[in-house]
Order: sequence, then C-alpha cells, then structure tokens
Amino acid sequence: MLNLRWTFGIGLIFIGLFFISAHTPPFDFRNSGIKTVVIDAGHGGKDPGAISHDVWESKITLAIALEVEKKLKQELPDLKVILTRDDDTFVELHNRAKHASDNEADFFISIHCNSNPNDQAHGTETYIMGPHMDNANLSTIMRENEAILLEDNQEEEYDGFDPKDPSSYIVFTILQNSFHRQSKNLALKIEENFAGTGRKSRGVKQAGYLVLWKAATPSILIETGFLTNGDEAKFLNSEIGRANLAEDIVMAVKTYSKEMTE
Repeated sequence: MLNLRWTFGIGLIFIGLFFISAHTPPFDFRNSGIKTVVIDAGHGGKDPGAISHDVWESKITLAIALEVEKKLKQELPDLKVILTRDDDTFVELHNRAKHASDNEADFFISIHCNSNPNDQAHGTETYIMGPHMDNANLSTIMRENEAILLEDNQEEEYDGFDPKDPSSYIVFTILQNSFHRQSKNLALKIEENFAGTGRKSRGVKQAGYLVLWKAATPSILIETGFLTNGDEAKFLNSEIGRANLAEDIVMAVKTYSKEMTE
C-alpha cells in the first residue's frame, strides 16, 4: 500500500509539472493599467447551477455580469469588456477561459452564487487559483467543477480530471499560479468593498477551480452570496442587491487599474 501511495504521489508531481508547462501564460502581465477584462457569468443553459428559494444561480450571475459590464463601460470607457455569455446559454469551462487567453485579457472575473446545507451560512467569498485549504470548501469547489460533466470531450479538455474525486484535487497543491499576486490584490479589494457596503465578507480563499486554472491570466471567482440563505437569496434576486454587488466589483477594478498605472 505504501508503495502504491508513493507511486501515486510521484505521478501527481509529474502531472503537476506537465500542467505548469502546458499552461504557462503566453504573455506577460502589463503594468500600464487594465485594458481588457473578461466577465464570466457562471453556469447557464442546461447548467442552472445552484437553485434555492425559487432562485437560479445562472440567472443571478448573468444579471450581475451584465450590470458589471454596463458600469465598467461608464466608469472606464477605454476598457474593453468581454462577456463569456450574454444570455441563458451553456458555455464550457474551457471556452470561458479561452475568452481570456484569446483576447490577452488583463483579468478574468467569474461570478457565482454559493449554496450550503446550513441555511444560515451567509456572506461573500472571492477565490484565487490554488489548493483548497479545508474540506468545507471542497464541496463547493466540486459543485462548480462538475459543470464539465455536461461537456463533450471533457476527458481530453481537462486531462482526465475527475471533479467528483477528492484525490484529483491533490494536483492543485503542486500548481502555482503565475498571477497569484495580481489575483489576490483584486480579490482583497472586492471583499473589502463588499464588507464596506454592509455585506459579510468571508474573505479571500484559494481553490482548485478549473475555470481559473484554464484562464492563463490574473483571475478570480466571486461567490456573491448563499442562495440557500433566505435573506441572501432575496437580496441576490433584487435589482438593488445586484446593482450594489456590481458597483463594489467595478470600484475594485477601477482602483486596481489605477494602481497599475502608478
């Protein structure tokens, strides 16, 4: 058994090294402000995401993404804003990330809603690429990554990654995100803005989200609140709630972009 575990561990290291070389970003991060940003509305189409209190994650994320796009164009008119989807359609995770790499985006921002068996759980979380730090987060990560099971050729696109197998996530302890500093910087700003406008911030965390791994650019995944919490579901399903979230995200992007020019 020990030998098998050792062989498995060594195998994962080689897989990790392959992933690093295969997904090395083709361009360097620019220090002249953000020129292009990709906004990703999580889920969509045949993948509704979390559903609770008659609220669908896919519909909420799209509404927030559209609001973020509108506000970014108002606040930063020279910024190129790209949406991975602008209607209720299914987009594969690797194609969401492809928007970022194909357009040499300065940032990839994926928007989601959370869920939890505990209906009292509430607050926002923003994730950057990295190993998950505790098992409580693993169920959320698995749920988001399971979207690949709806895709064609997912074995080839994700190198045989099994989103339901906890051992698959060991590889993310090996992977190092080339854009860790930039991703964490924006993530912290967003969570600070959420907390500053009255939301409970659960902080910035690391996780092995496939969409972040594939993005090959500074990238974050925002969990805007828990649909399983009645109050948060009501907030997320309201125009004012989504507008407030979008404003917090946009102001963080604006501050971050300004810092990059200084």
